[in-house]
Amino acid sequence: MKRLIVNADDFGLHTEVNHAIIEGYRCGCLRSTSFMAVGSAAEEAAALAKEHPGLGVGVHLTLVAERPLLSPEKIPGLISNDGRLWPDHMAFIKKFIMGHIPWQSIYAECEAQILRAKEMGLYLSHIDSHQHLHVLPKIISIVTELAKKYGLKKMRLPAEDYCFTGGYAAPFARRIAKAGLTFCARQARPRIKAAGMITPRHFFGMLAGGHMFPENFRAILEALPEGTSEIMVHPGRNNAVLDAAYHWQYHWEEELVAVTSPEAMEYIKGHQIELISYKELTDEAIL
Repeated sequence: MKRLIVNADDFGLHTEVNHAIIEGYRCGCLRSTSFMAVGSAAEEAAALAKEHPGLGVGVHLTLVAERPLLSPEKIPGLISNDGRLWPDHMAFIKKFIMGHIPWQSIYAECEAQILRAKEMGLYLSHIDSHQHLHVLPKIISIVTELAKKYGLKKMRLPAEDYCFTGGYAAPFARRIAKAGLTFCARQARPRIKAAGMITPRHFFGMLAGGHMFPENFRAILEALPEGTSEIMVHPGRNNAVLDAAYHWQYHWEEELVAVTSPEAMEYIKGHQIELISYKELTDEAIL
């Protein structure tokens, strides 16, 4: 049997992302999202989640690019000179490897984000992270400890198959980055299992992240193996507005089209693929 979690990242990042996610849930195959507690539109996202209780909402731990919840003196090493978190995963990893980011800072900021989500009244279905930093060595131990403390039993494992492309012609550097992430995710499996957590068995969307055109989404649907899979997407409503705010070169609107297209919905129905959220994930033991 094929079960599918279509999960939209960055719920709370921006109002155009928030409303695209809700549209993807109401009109398409999106059943799950990851809440960014540090996002500028986090309060709106929390309110929208309460209006749509069928939408599964996890916490999207954010250690780069945004403004932290905690003040600089509480998280030494985690903040750059402009008062924001380090700009991207490469800058963060460099500082972390060099020992410039104490684990206590990571623990404190991640805990603050979990607590903020809970204070906003959200029932958290799972845990993942912005740019997948939660599966890095040492950080996975922090995240599983926090997950256990706050009763989070499910986690994303972004281990996309090394050879899978889904028809997306990714640049060489991105293919290398994907391979590195998959390696780290597979290395994190024993730690996640030891913590008593479960994950979907398969993951898609890393290579085409931010560039999930309808044809790439369809290619993933056609390649789904038996068991439960997660497809990560990043829908948005207005490319111009979002591109002005975030220089990520994402195809936000195209990703919204991908998850709401009648063709995708017909394929899912016709091939008896069961759409679920992390809330319904109960039996996918890590192998």
